[in-house]
Amino acid sequence: MDDPDHGMYGSYAGLMEALRSWGFRVEGSEATGGGRDVQGVLEVFRKAEGGREDLPYEADGLVATVDDLASWARLGTTARAPRWAVALKFKPLAAETRVVSIEVQVGRTGALTPVAQMEPARVGGVTVTQATLHNEDELRRKDVRPGDWVRVRRAGDVIPEILEVILDRRPEGLPPFDFPEACPACGTPSVRPPGEAVRRCPNRSCPAQIEQRLIHFAGKACLDIDGLGPKLARLLLDEGLVRLPTDIFRLARKDLETLPRMGEKSAQNLLESIDRARTAPLWRWIHALSVRHVGERVSQILASRYASLGELSRAEEAELATLGEVGPEASRAVAAFFRSPLNKEFLSDLTDGLLGIDPAPERAPEGGPLAGLRFVLTGTLSGLTRAEAKSRITAAGGRVLSAVTGDTDYLVAGDRTGRNKTAAAAGRGIKVIGEEEFLRLLAGGKED
Repeated sequence: MDDPDHGMYGSYAGLMEALRSWGFRVEGSEATGGGRDVQGVLEVFRKAEGGREDLPYEADGLVATVDDLASWARLGTTARAPRWAVALKFKPLAAETRVVSIEVQVGRTGALTPVAQMEPARVGGVTVTQATLHNEDELRRKDVRPGDWVRVRRAGDVIPEILEVILDRRPEGLPPFDFPEACPACGTPSVRPPGEAVRRCPNRSCPAQIEQRLIHFAGKACLDIDGLGPKLARLLLDEGLVRLPTDIFRLARKDLETLPRMGEKSAQNLLESIDRARTAPLWRWIHALSVRHVGERVSQILASRYASLGELSRAEEAELATLGEVGPEASRAVAAFFRSPLNKEFLSDLTDGLLGIDPAPERAPEGGPLAGLRFVLTGTLSGLTRAEAKSRITAAGGRVLSAVTGDTDYLVAGDRTGRNKTAAAAGRGIKVIGEEEFLRLLAGGKED
């Protein structure tokens, strides 16, 4: 997107009016130009906030924009947002409901997370029945107790969150919730390392951790094994068909066809999906290991440096710490994971070749079509998921950035693009390309 044509459209309001006259649906166009000073902007905001529930879609605020387009280039942008626009957020919609119980859930890395189970409440058009309380300290700070009436909202209009306890509705004598000192799944005494807010179960053989690691291992963010969701993962564990995540590569058709609601065709499809996962990109395998502090981005960095899981397993902590964006905690966690005797059998399955596991190396080919180019993605592409687009850019020698900076070469814009990223690209003169041109670049073609 080039800079606006200031000769044809001197104002943002004029540009919006032109788009509307051409038949485009311009959301909020009735508010354009409604505020010529701070008080005017606030009046438009208050009116919009008061009518938000009458809208045919969900909205969490407005954006106040400088009307004079010529001022945009002069005002410029920061690394994250334009100086010529500011977001005005509505107060989160909230509802009152009662906490039925508090459950402490065990994650794949042993984190103990308190979760409030609540009577159903409608918040912003969505029914919520549970809300995370994050950790032991947050639970105690808010002093949420089973039986309490609470005010709940959706943080960012998405994630359910308990705002506060309604103390004048608390039943008399309601006891506080005692955070368990032992893991609720295996009974192992929990630990809380100095300086951390999260209490953890240190037992890697904890059944809850094993279940969550298997779900993560097969999930879309990792090996993306179609058909192996949480319910089937639990069933495979309960039936004794899987003990380690790698045991899924030992499953046979006869094992699957005995399971409830698993017919011949479903079993065949699952086995084919498992077989495809054997050669999934290396970064997906690294992410699937469930190493603390190692998410998608760190996994991609490690995969770009090491050609195989075996090579990564031999890396020293000091060497790992020299890699950009891999911090000391992640370096320490990766080195400890590969040296732990508890992981010996799992790692042997991954590297001895007997299960046919052969992750595709992530190193970009010399002279790849996107070599040296840096991309930012925004919006939804019709033919690729965000993860697939990132993987293809990396495989072609390019790099994916999370935000538009002065080093960005292209912003790839799909449907429902983020306004901040497109505005930042316009302010910096960065070329914005659509999906068709992006695919042409991936194929080695030239830009328009």
